[in-house]
Amino acid sequence: MASKKAPAPLGPYTPVVRAGDWVIVSGQLGIKDGSLVAGGVSAQTTQAVKNLKERLKEQGCTLNDIAKTLCFLTDMDTFATFNEAYVAGFAGARPARSTIGVAALPFGGAVEIEAWAYKPVAAPKPAAKKPAAKKVATKKAAVKKTAAKKSPARRAKK
Repeated sequence: MASKKAPAPLGPYTPVVRAGDWVIVSGQLGIKDGSLVAGGVSAQTTQAVKNLKERLKEQGCTLNDIAKTLCFLTDMDTFATFNEAYVAGFAGARPARSTIGVAALPFGGAVEIEAWAYKPVAAPKPAAKKPAAKKVATKKAAVKKTAAKKSPARRAKK
């Protein structure tokens, strides 16, 4: 059974980082089990999106949290094929996107996809409230202090 984990980074970089409310995923290639998948741009795009999903999952995100993708193709003549696989992989998610033609990609890849996802960090939970019994005891103590101040002996002096 094949692992669903994203591949290990192929260089000296961090594949996914959180920067406040943003999750940035480094460019994902169509790599599975240490090698580019066979099948050209279509298969590599499909695998790159799978790898992207796994990286997002590491930070509690989904494709729907992506605000922007930056895509690279080594052959802009494959743009239509890339689009078909991209649309299929992203299902209903439609982040803003740029697609750039480049001379080459690492490891002979034909496509690479980088993403910026927005997922606010969960707000800290409010501190637990003190039990009601303690509040009542505090109020009773305050009443006793007030009553002591208005003792009959004090009232007589006025």
